[in-house]
Amino acid sequence: MRAAFFSRVALFFAAIFLVVQTAWCDEVYKIGAVFSVTGVASFLGEPEKKTAEMIVEQVNASGGINGHKIELILYDDESDTTKAILAVRRLIKKDNVPIIIGPTRSGESLAVAPVAEKEMVPLISCAASYKIVTPVEERRWVFKVAPSDKHVVQRMYEYMASKGIKKIGIVTVSTGYGSSGREELLKYAKDYGIEIVADERYGPKDTDLTAQFTKIRSKHPQAIVNWSVGPTQILAVKTWRQLGMAKDILLFQSHGFGNKKNIEMLGTDAEGILVPLPPVVIGPILPDDHPQKAVIMEYKRQYENRYNEPVSSFGGHAWDAIHLALAALKAVGPDRAKIRDYIEHTTGFVGQLGVFNFSPQDHNGLSKKDLIMVVVQHGDWALAP
Repeated sequence: MRAAFFSRVALFFAAIFLVVQTAWCDEVYKIGAVFSVTGVASFLGEPEKKTAEMIVEQVNASGGINGHKIELILYDDESDTTKAILAVRRLIKKDNVPIIIGPTRSGESLAVAPVAEKEMVPLISCAASYKIVTPVEERRWVFKVAPSDKHVVQRMYEYMASKGIKKIGIVTVSTGYGSSGREELLKYAKDYGIEIVADERYGPKDTDLTAQFTKIRSKHPQAIVNWSVGPTQILAVKTWRQLGMAKDILLFQSHGFGNKKNIEMLGTDAEGILVPLPPVVIGPILPDDHPQKAVIMEYKRQYENRYNEPVSSFGGHAWDAIHLALAALKAVGPDRAKIRDYIEHTTGFVGQLGVFNFSPQDHNGLSKKDLIMVVVQHGDWALAP
């Protein structure tokens, strides 16, 4: 009798445990995302969206994280700062996500960073400006995966110095991305023995850059650096060509040029353009022993087979951001503070943009060594000579 009683009790508690365990495993882990899927920056945000969705689908197909399915709650900020802020607030207050990836651009990222800080929600930006994570004391909850403009400038200037380039002109777009890049171009020039003989700016919607490039040409620089994304970076190349400047003045682009679609749009006009790029864009020409080659080539295979378009550094931003989020969820669960701490102490993370080494002093985790100088050659990327 007593044995039967204890047997029933054991079965009862076993059933309760099974119900609790099932309910626990049924809990969905959420990841919030804000990308510029439409609007002027859609060419950046669309590959980010596609990449994030592809990875979450793959993770769920293989059983999720520790038995938990992943729910990606993704909002389109339409390349608009106000809508980005509203989207982040909604993810925090309504959707109750433990982590957010994005936004796509520097302007939107700078706008939402204070929101993430106030609400104490970890956010991994996909944008470039160093200001997104600086000073780190005021950005404890904010991280980013895109190379900082500082690193891009340093890598670019390092290459220029090795080629004897001492006089340059710069032309930058008047957005958060362009302004941040301009600051770094001005800041580090003397460190590399470079003189900026012309400093021109233009608006993101400008359709004629003849005046700016003509002024720069009059100063006889050896090279020009254009810092922008979107249509203006294409316009800059065409203007450089049309004014005959390609004959004796080199053109450098910022890492915002890191999409093979830009080469396709420009055709032969793109030949000779120099740009520091993260390894994700040039996977096939990386040496076999490069630490990122395996993950880059696998991402390239999956993405291009699925979407029938080339990978870009922007999709790579989303790959790195969402894999960092997934790693944190796997390690500590959906606890915001624990996720923040986990990311801050992540080292040796092999991503698409570089090998990340975060710390309490560095919420980007990359350096100029994670960038490679490339040149457009025969309609494709090639290692710069």
